[in-house]
Amino acid sequence: MQSYRLKSGFRMFGILATTLLAGCAQMQVGGGKNPVGGSAAGSASTGAASKLEHCPRPLGTLAVEENINDPWYAVLTQQYKLPSTVPLIRLMVQQSNCFVVVDRGRAMDSMMGERGLAASGELRGSSHMGHGQMVAADYIVTPSIQFSEHTGGAQGALSAIGGSYGAILGAVAASMKSSEASTTMMLTDTRSGVQVAAAQGSAKNIDFAGGALLGQFGTGGANMGAYSQTPEGKVIAAAFLDAYNQMVQSVRNYAPQRVAGGLGTGGVLAVDGASKQGTGGSYSLADAQRKLAELGLYTSKVDGLPGPGTSHAISTFQQANGLSVTGQLDAATVNALQAR
Repeated sequence: MQSYRLKSGFRMFGILATTLLAGCAQMQVGGGKNPVGGSAAGSASTGAASKLEHCPRPLGTLAVEENINDPWYAVLTQQYKLPSTVPLIRLMVQQSNCFVVVDRGRAMDSMMGERGLAASGELRGSSHMGHGQMVAADYIVTPSIQFSEHTGGAQGALSAIGGSYGAILGAVAASMKSSEASTTMMLTDTRSGVQVAAAQGSAKNIDFAGGALLGQFGTGGANMGAYSQTPEGKVIAAAFLDAYNQMVQSVRNYAPQRVAGGLGTGGVLAVDGASKQGTGGSYSLADAQRKLAELGLYTSKVDGLPGPGTSHAISTFQQANGLSVTGQLDAATVNALQAR
């Protein structure tokens, strides 16, 4: 009878432990596989995540810049022993073919070193290392991470099991950890400094703490420091994948934000007493319409709203005054109108 109870107990333990393991595997991001992996060369890629958004043609060039002085970076590198997110994000971006990646990291220093050798005359003449060859970054993407960790609730679910089996299963439950990461990506236009897109992504992973019970990660666990080797690394990679996908989905339908009078010329929320001199101040589109009407160039209603009539009047004024003909109320046009 005692032998039967022992066998039954271990059979029950095996069923429950298997159930725990199965539940854990089902909730691992990417089914336990690294969500971001593979390779990319030009527009071709191999091993890209099946859920990664893809574009038929790039939307521009892009550089990835992370702020190593932010608190999240210290958590990433010191607590989780994970490396910079830049290579991970750059691989994902190139695999998607939505942007052409340009290097602005350590390789940039090496490139400038090569150019320094060329300028000093040390390189062969056939090296073709000349001026005007570098490609500008149209956009900068800035990543960040928000961490959240807590212990799973499996301990309470097993509290009713008594005896040695309950103690063993309780230890297993206590070692279960739920990790969650929330990430953000900011996309900024390098020429204007305008933020053109922002996205937030998240992912969650339940695993056994340290990997000791699974024997999957060994005693090194989080110290292995790779996004494909730890639960923390996988969940962060999945959260960035989620954020990037949402950003791509948004920019596919991108429509620029427009401000009456043009961006950076003072806006429509003018502060009382703000100067209208210098490079634009609070000179509004309505002010420009009034001046253009006085000059006989604008005949429509003065409403401060952009339109074809306003654009045509501004273009005519710009052409007559030797300015760049853009049809937009830029700083040079404002100064010229104020001088009349």
